[in-house]
Amino acid sequence: MSKPAMILGILGALFIYVVANVYVGRRLYGGLVRLFPSLGGRVFAWAYGAVAAAFVLSYLPLPDALRYGADLFGSWWMGIWFYLILWFVVADIGIAIGRLARLIRSPVPAAVRFRVWLLVLALTVGFAGYGAWHATQITETRYEVELTGRGLDRPLKLVLISDLHLGAVRSESRLEEIVARINRMEPDLIVMAGDIFNDDYHAIRDPGRASALLRELDATYGVYASLGNHDGGPTFPLMLQFLADSDITVLMEEHAVIDGRFVLIGRLDPSPIGGYGDLARQPTEALLAGLAGIDPELPRIVLDHTPVRLSQYRDEADLILSGHTHKGQIFPGNLVTRLIYEVDYGYDQKDPASPHVIVTSGVGTWGMPMRVGSDCEIVEIVLR
Repeated sequence: MSKPAMILGILGALFIYVVANVYVGRRLYGGLVRLFPSLGGRVFAWAYGAVAAAFVLSYLPLPDALRYGADLFGSWWMGIWFYLILWFVVADIGIAIGRLARLIRSPVPAAVRFRVWLLVLALTVGFAGYGAWHATQITETRYEVELTGRGLDRPLKLVLISDLHLGAVRSESRLEEIVARINRMEPDLIVMAGDIFNDDYHAIRDPGRASALLRELDATYGVYASLGNHDGGPTFPLMLQFLADSDITVLMEEHAVIDGRFVLIGRLDPSPIGGYGDLARQPTEALLAGLAGIDPELPRIVLDHTPVRLSQYRDEADLILSGHTHKGQIFPGNLVTRLIYEVDYGYDQKDPASPHVIVTSGVGTWGMPMRVGSDCEIVEIVLR
């Protein structure tokens, strides 16, 4: 993207953010002034404007302490603000429909607007509060996949995680539990399908502790990873060093034949934020052509962070493991991802000749530390 286009994009996003905040601010003030009649519009505007402006600070280069505070505030505000917009819009549409159907008088009585305002606040607090709690709960999902054609000599247990987003709010606090729960599954192989980081290595508060915890992951064949769209940028070399120090093997448009039993292929994401330095994703045909010298009877497992163009693998892969979608993370995002992606979550196989596909909703969160309509999950897969 050119610099002028980037500047225009930033200005456009700021404009939308300002307009949306004017809308939310006016709706909030309309109810608050009934509760606190002495609340001046100018005082409220300055207070709300300060909150809205503080969110923008999380996107600016700041000293570590200030950046952490801005990230913490910005992440929580993002979730609350999202639900304020959602429910105020739904409320305004409901009132408009009620007026057209003559179920609500026109002009709308102040008492009706206040009750609707209270309902919007209750829904916002309820959804954001539940989402904050639910994001701390990690579920375990299990699949059994029967491979046909290229098969295994004995069952293989994989554990799949994606979207750790190390550096995001709460990401490090849940890492100890994630490692312990994976190890209790006693896997043959642990795989990470991208977005291990949250754009910036320096956002990790205690990288030494995080690396030490990841080194405790225990599997017969070790831990392998592919990279996601948030695993690039200026600190990409530090990310790679962190993964190496954590005993995690990263496959970047590469493959590994493991114990002579199966082939594991790791892709680079097609749209990395900030890029992967000199590395780039290959055409899939070229990547698969590089497997020509490998026993064609060995099962092929692909780690590809973003589940798009799944047909590109045709019958040359047996299992595709992805993440990225978060299953929308917070309602109604799960409805949107269902429309965007061929497989936004769970297990799928288009036909007997196509690869098996498993997309996880991820074990961490991006942006707001909330989950509504989706789970933080660890996936256990038994291949036969």
